[in-house]
Amino acid sequence: MSAASDVSAQDLPERAPDTVRWLFADQLGPHFLDAPRQRVLLLESTDVFRRGRFHRRKAHLILSALRHRARDLGEQAQYVQAPTYREGLAAAGFPEGAGGLSVCDPTSYPARRFVRRLDAVELLASRGFVVSERQFAHWADARGAKRLLMEDFYREVRRHHGLLMDDEGRPVGGAWNYDEDNRSGPPKQESLDVAGPWFPREDDIDAQVREDLDRWERDEHVEFTGTDGPRRFAVTRREALTALRHFLAERLEQFGTYEDAMLTGDEWMSHSLLSATQNLGLLDPLEIARRAEAHGREHGTRLASVEGFVRQVVGWRSYTWHLYWYLGEEYKQRNAMQQHQPIPDWFADLDADAVDANCLSHVLAGVRDEGWVHHIPRLMVLGNWALQRGYRPSEVADWFWRNFVDGYDWVMTTNVVGMSQHADHGVLATKPYSSGGAYIDRMSDFCGGCRYDPKVRVGEDACPFTAGYWNFLHGHRELLAGNQRMTRALGGLDRLKDLDALLVQEAARGTAAP
Repeated sequence: MSAASDVSAQDLPERAPDTVRWLFADQLGPHFLDAPRQRVLLLESTDVFRRGRFHRRKAHLILSALRHRARDLGEQAQYVQAPTYREGLAAAGFPEGAGGLSVCDPTSYPARRFVRRLDAVELLASRGFVVSERQFAHWADARGAKRLLMEDFYREVRRHHGLLMDDEGRPVGGAWNYDEDNRSGPPKQESLDVAGPWFPREDDIDAQVREDLDRWERDEHVEFTGTDGPRRFAVTRREALTALRHFLAERLEQFGTYEDAMLTGDEWMSHSLLSATQNLGLLDPLEIARRAEAHGREHGTRLASVEGFVRQVVGWRSYTWHLYWYLGEEYKQRNAMQQHQPIPDWFADLDADAVDANCLSHVLAGVRDEGWVHHIPRLMVLGNWALQRGYRPSEVADWFWRNFVDGYDWVMTTNVVGMSQHADHGVLATKPYSSGGAYIDRMSDFCGGCRYDPKVRVGEDACPFTAGYWNFLHGHRELLAGNQRMTRALGGLDRLKDLDALLVQEAARGTAAP
């Protein structure tokens, strides 16, 4: 892999290219243009929100970002609202992609198929990631029978971009990865002693978006999940840079220590809240990583926190993006664990009030109210529950990308199908990410106020995650038998004297809310 270009607006030539650049709603940063004054086409498709239910806050964020970009570009941009992209292109004067239009490769398989059918459109390589798809494919092909480990990819990215490297070409601090230093459980307090996140101030564009969404729900029978509320995430370049600066100055120091912890009274913890902004294309990942590195060096920020943040931005995020394309569209349908249960209505509807289990109720409420929870509630509460209860992996992936403000098909397919649901049988993760209530108890304060006991497997006080864990292992024993990392856990099944009662109990639970 060779270094990807680190392009900012001031580095671009001062002439406007001949083509009009069509920007999708996740391509809104300056690095998606070839000159600061290049003409731009922005299309708002109303039919997108009729293709299944999206979270209300996600719809608001996308529309707000598109409309703010049009406002900031002024006469440089043409903004078209239409039911479909095809109708929008025709209204903009580009029927069937008539010449003079260029576009960076979109971020989903359906969108890519659509733009490739527009013969006259100039198609450019995708942008916004630390290496190109061609570079990643070359790296992955060269590995042969070796597993496509994120850690190996991450180290290559750091070498090629010189991120957190010393003058001798070694990782700063002597280690590549400080994950072991970033696994602390929550402190014995209601919230972290850290400045709160920076939130943007809504304006007239947000008010108009809210009116339009109300009208669609009322008059056009468009359905959303979740609840409405103040916009939490940046939708302009200026807001994005403000959010980044605030995180680096006020929250990065504690980020790593508690990045895996959960607190009932602190939903944001010390996370950056930059994922949605990155996925709108407003910030380039290499730009973020370099700013984090410079801030850490200048201010003596805890190295494990800086490295942990950089690993998320240029490691995991780009790794999952590239695997989405490298593994192919059929990857989403993988179901190695043979999970076929449809998602029940209470889960699909984000009905946190139907759930007694405190951890699951709290996390579902976070998704309902904000369209966001951080990565551990996603993986070890929501994903863990779906895995234990046998929900269909592709359906779980769709649920995630529709309900999270930072969710896109490329984000959630590999994260959910591969890592969370282990449906690829080990391509991304060497073992299923399933645990009983003990893990949730150790990494959160959820269990203290819960009617269930994480130590109990059977009976009225039985923790649904603890019982569900053993039920899951029993039901998939043969599939997991060859996995050395599961040997100890599977051996524990033989020591459970109440296993038969547990299996009867969990069969009776069915799809009911816990």
